[in-house]
Amino acid sequence: QVQLVESGGGLVQAGGSLTLSCVASGRTSSTFVMGWFRQAPGKEREFVSAIKWPAKYIYDRDSAKGRFAISGDNAKNTVYLRMNNLTPEDTAAYYCAAAAVCSGSGCYERSSYDYWGQGTQVTVSS
Repeated sequence: QVQLVESGGGLVQAGGSLTLSCVASGRTSSTFVMGWFRQAPGKEREFVSAIKWPAKYIYDRDSAKGRFAISGDNAKNTVYLRMNNLTPEDTAAYYCAAAAVCSGSGCYERSSYDYWGQGTQVTVSS
């Protein structure tokens, strides 16, 4: 099993920035891909960004490009999500996820991810 623990959420004003962190523990040899999803109230959980090791190939939602940046340290089993120029529409619970394997468009799909964190809340005020 793999355990994922997120941190870094909070309340920020529109235009501000936050950096989320996620640390994996347990059978981390299974975490070939780590990424972030988010879920706003009343909406489906949606893909934000993911990074595939060891090549550090990055998958991004179109709306995240330019504002959000994922990075990670494979040796530390840690992934980060830097979020800039936040808007109230970014308000959501952000979930860290990990997968043993994914390829192509599958890396954007919730069903590809085997492990999930408990989530960290991001609230952006206008």
